[in-house]
Amino acid sequence: MFDLILKISLVFLTFSILASVYRLIMGPSIPDRIQALDAIGINLISGVAITSVILRTHAFFEVILLIGILSFIGTFAFARFLERGVAIESKHSQ
Repeated sequence: MFDLILKISLVFLTFSILASVYRLIMGPSIPDRIQALDAIGINLISGVAITSVILRTHAFFEVILLIGILSFIGTFAFARFLERGVAIESKHSQ
């Protein structure tokens, strides 16, 4: 019964990721697209965690950490780009 609930939750996470991808592509503004990208990262972390529980393994913990770090860096870079117009500032000495 528990495995069935986990598999159903994976199906719902898949629908959530598809809805976020739609928002990422068709979003009316840049902040909506950034929020959709962050939601995709969170849903991917949840999906990998549920898959790890279904398979009864600890092998995916590093993958979860990596997706979380990349999602944070991506959100931070996009927010900085919105604020300043560039994601990475370069110092040119003249």
